[in-house]
Amino acid sequence: MSATDLTRLSAADLAGKIHSREISAVEVAQAHLDRIAAVDDTVHAFLHVAGEAALASAAMVDERLAAGTAPASPLAGVPLALKDVFTTVDMPTTAGSKILEGWRPPYDATVTARLRAAGITILGKTNMDEFAMGSSTEYSAYGPTRNPWDTNRVPGGSGGGSAAALAAFEAPLAIGTDTGGSIRQPAAFTGTVGVKPTYGGVSRYGLIACASSLDQGGPCARTVLDAALLHEVIGGWDDRDSTSIDKPVPSVVDAARIGAAGDLSGLRVGVVRELGGEGYQPGVRSSYEDALRQLEKLGAELVEVSCPHFEYGLAAYYLILPSEVSSNLARFDAMRYGLRVDVGASAEEVMAATREAGFGPEAKRRIILGTYALSSGYYDAYYGQAQKVRTLISRDFAAAFEQVDVLVSPTTPTTAFPIGDKVDDPLAMYLNDLATIPTNLAGTAALSVPSGLADGLPVGLQVMAPALGEAVMYRVGAAYEAARNAEDGGPVISRVPEVSA
Repeated sequence: MSATDLTRLSAADLAGKIHSREISAVEVAQAHLDRIAAVDDTVHAFLHVAGEAALASAAMVDERLAAGTAPASPLAGVPLALKDVFTTVDMPTTAGSKILEGWRPPYDATVTARLRAAGITILGKTNMDEFAMGSSTEYSAYGPTRNPWDTNRVPGGSGGGSAAALAAFEAPLAIGTDTGGSIRQPAAFTGTVGVKPTYGGVSRYGLIACASSLDQGGPCARTVLDAALLHEVIGGWDDRDSTSIDKPVPSVVDAARIGAAGDLSGLRVGVVRELGGEGYQPGVRSSYEDALRQLEKLGAELVEVSCPHFEYGLAAYYLILPSEVSSNLARFDAMRYGLRVDVGASAEEVMAATREAGFGPEAKRRIILGTYALSSGYYDAYYGQAQKVRTLISRDFAAAFEQVDVLVSPTTPTTAFPIGDKVDDPLAMYLNDLATIPTNLAGTAALSVPSGLADGLPVGLQVMAPALGEAVMYRVGAAYEAARNAEDGGPVISRVPEVSA
């Protein structure tokens, strides 16, 4: 099997071939490292490639299999791209910021540790908007990532590096984080699958915080089954994360396999009245309407539901998030780790000079907004009111899930936009998260699955589920994916153009 063929296989197929010893994990790792070397100068999905460590990890899997020992997990030996917001003892962790340039953490994040324990080959760290603040990966201090579908366009953000690595066939699996859509929106823009688990379903220990009440790590893949397999590796309780849920991981792999059989009879699917209408690109609306018809063909009952407070989600989010950013980013003070601009003056002057040099414009914007929203005399009027809206959105979800099993909407209002198109217009950039933000505010689960092309660019269908309701979400996503692939003659990702160097 050629190296090109290896990079096109799903994670599940690669694992099967590795575990049967039809191919070696080292061969698979090398094929993906070669692919990164061939295309990443153009795509710029990676900030750090750990070639030697990846090959050593893969060799350990091969040695274990040769000795007749069972693989450490169903994904042992499969390569993965890790968003550069999770700490790694053997690689730099920058969160896309100059203020952490070259920083090597003294500990692994829980997600990192679970990947290693599962025998997954970590290829390196992926590019991202600085501290996960952005919707295009243009706010990275290390330059933008480009969308493999059209390298003049963005891959989404903040996890554009992870999604682009999948779409460019540099990795079959990736890890992202989702604070307001940073897994799902890049998935929609790149024709890949992205999952935002229930808040607390995946440990945040070692995840550099953006907004602690919103951040959630999750799986990124090219198929729903691959995402489910990765979800079961990284999910579950962690006593080092006080917000971790002490309950078993939902049986998402079984659900994805059941869903792929294509029968959604008995399921009620809620069509959110407030999402998918005015302001959505015509091609996105058309794709969404096609997806609804497909779900009906699979046996689902469509029910229109109203979530009236969703329209206030964007405003509430952009008060809550900056407020938490203002608090979380205060730790980058030049005194303990990271960048230090030593101006030879007082500690306060060193701090100010370091933060001025180390933070980019979007990070500074959100720190200022958050500090203002939390200031004396404004806290109740801004942050306090935003939290009340958050409660109303949670109640909207609760009322909706009394009527239906899942909710659906377009993942994004538009397809991927040109690089530079919105970078100087923060409000236009923020509107990309219109459909994804409510789930983060409520702490519930959602995934984005490819739903075809609009004007030659990928579109995503968002499936939302109650807290810890991931099983039904994966079932619906897998059923829709299978039906769509059968109708289109193959997955959306099979039509991504070859990246030119």
